[in-house]
Amino acid sequence: MSRRTRTARRTLLAATALTAGLLAGAPATAAPAAPADQQRQRAFAAAAGEFGVPENVLLAVSYLESRWDYNAGTPSTSAGYGPMHLTDLREAGTGTHHDEGAEDARGDAGRPELHPSTPEPGLPPASLQTIDVAARLTGTTADTLRTDPAQNIRGGAALLASYQRELGTSDSWYGAVARYSGAGDTAAAAAFADEVFGTLAEGVTRTTDDGQLVRLAAAEVAQDRAQLDRLGLRRTDSANVECPRGISCESIPAPYEELPDGGYGNHDLANRPQSQKIDYIIIHDTEGYWDDVLDLVQDPTYVSWHYSLRSADGHIAQHVPTKDVAYHAGNWYVNSKSIGLEHEGFAAKGTWYTEAMYRTSSKLVRYLAAKNRIPLDRAHILGHDNVPGINPAKVPTMHWDPGPYWDWSHYFDLLGAPLNGPGRPGSGLVTINPDFATNQPTFTGCESAGTPCPARGSASVHLRTEPREDAPLLADIGLRPDGSPSTMGVSDIGSRVDAGQRYAVAGTRSDWTAVWYLGQRGWLPSRAVKPAFGMVVTPKQGAASVPVYGTAYPEPEAYPEGRPPLPIVPLQYSLPAGQRYSSGGVIGSEYYYATTFDPSQHVVVRGKTRYVQIQFGHRVAYVKADDVRLLPAF
Repeated sequence: MSRRTRTARRTLLAATALTAGLLAGAPATAAPAAPADQQRQRAFAAAAGEFGVPENVLLAVSYLESRWDYNAGTPSTSAGYGPMHLTDLREAGTGTHHDEGAEDARGDAGRPELHPSTPEPGLPPASLQTIDVAARLTGTTADTLRTDPAQNIRGGAALLASYQRELGTSDSWYGAVARYSGAGDTAAAAAFADEVFGTLAEGVTRTTDDGQLVRLAAAEVAQDRAQLDRLGLRRTDSANVECPRGISCESIPAPYEELPDGGYGNHDLANRPQSQKIDYIIIHDTEGYWDDVLDLVQDPTYVSWHYSLRSADGHIAQHVPTKDVAYHAGNWYVNSKSIGLEHEGFAAKGTWYTEAMYRTSSKLVRYLAAKNRIPLDRAHILGHDNVPGINPAKVPTMHWDPGPYWDWSHYFDLLGAPLNGPGRPGSGLVTINPDFATNQPTFTGCESAGTPCPARGSASVHLRTEPREDAPLLADIGLRPDGSPSTMGVSDIGSRVDAGQRYAVAGTRSDWTAVWYLGQRGWLPSRAVKPAFGMVVTPKQGAASVPVYGTAYPEPEAYPEGRPPLPIVPLQYSLPAGQRYSSGGVIGSEYYYATTFDPSQHVVVRGKTRYVQIQFGHRVAYVKADDVRLLPAF
């Protein structure tokens, strides 16, 4: 079925649903004033009573969508608003950072560059317009449902109640919850419902991003999984996927085929981890909606990644076996040693990610990390924005997703590897760890260049040249060769650190801490860091500075006859004497020579040169082990 056919079918189903058996609820009766920090809890109770939805079911569904947050009234990465994630694409619109740069997703200097054109986004699925149904059911305008948290909760409760009525049962809410996911297949709907009822069984208490204390008491609730068969959803074949049990996965393969121009696409066959160890998992966002993204990855002339994750329900599609190398990170060294995960959404246009997607993503990453012995830390679980350019010319073309609104601290909590790990006060190494909800940088450019973004939580902190809030930001000569300061633009990573990244301490003053960053001393509030334990690198004695690289390629002598060596090109930065940088480990030098369609001609070139991965700026980088000393961070 084509994308347009799928879209037309969903639109027809949505239009039919609007006219079939939907009950318009009256506005809720005004409740007595609740304490300022309990109004959200009272809103859930009122909406549950009005529409006949069990309050704990309503709370658990909302938690899986938004963790009960308001998110400053901004849309999620899949056009969802408010605690109940009511979707309204007309208002949220679309946008893409991928169009801003000229990144070659393969990033292999040994082959012609890849710059496939991206078609205009197709029509979004009808499931991204649930706000219209909620407005009809509640008699409330779409604008009010987007901007008023209490009315948003009413809209979500009305949707759940309508789904329950259509099932004609009151014994179990399993089917209604599964349908709320918006999934088109039974496996994804069931996985969402299972996560909701699992959350309900465990119970949750948290304070939301706008200071509301909400509690979901632990309780066992009846689950009738047989209701799935009455939802009319397709069944998914998950026989050939690499996924853990308990989440929804399907296989939608990316093509490996020859092209008329003599090239081939859209990935390279390999035999990892036997041929090369997999060291990284890269977190991306798709910059497109689900159907369009699946169409692109199945195009042999386009690029590729290993997995896509759907926003509304966390459903996963695997495209490339993890043994093979996908074209996703813009750096061939990183590509050949990584697995790429694309998360549905837009890094700036929509500014938050659903809990459902965070949860399935973390389960997949935990599974892949265990399978490949990848450390669960920010030196190995990277954002696309942390991947370095392969040479100086490529530094400004690299992408910046998943963006500053990806909640790395929460993500690592879900991974079972919290960021507030070991470290003693006064350590020479710190982990960036701001409070996501209250850390609200004044970004610009989410809607248009220079326009302030809505104030909301972020994992990012900016470094300044002096220990004061009005001091200039640091310069990044890779992004601005003239040495001008970085900006607060949402896509400008030149003076930015994110939760989980580790940096060597360069000084302290009052309530400020300085760290070494791109050869400079950068200051940030001490409340945003925690002491860490680990190793740092510094130039060997007698060296004024050492080169910094974007790859860890072998020396020319390591290449077999007939295989031209790849140049080892330093980046435009250097690591000066007297400075220290956090080590991500000592690694060997490798280059995966894969320039033909026939995988029997592919070879892994390994050299004697050894490198140390470092956290050099916002991105990681590599220095030659012979150039530096590796020291404990006392």
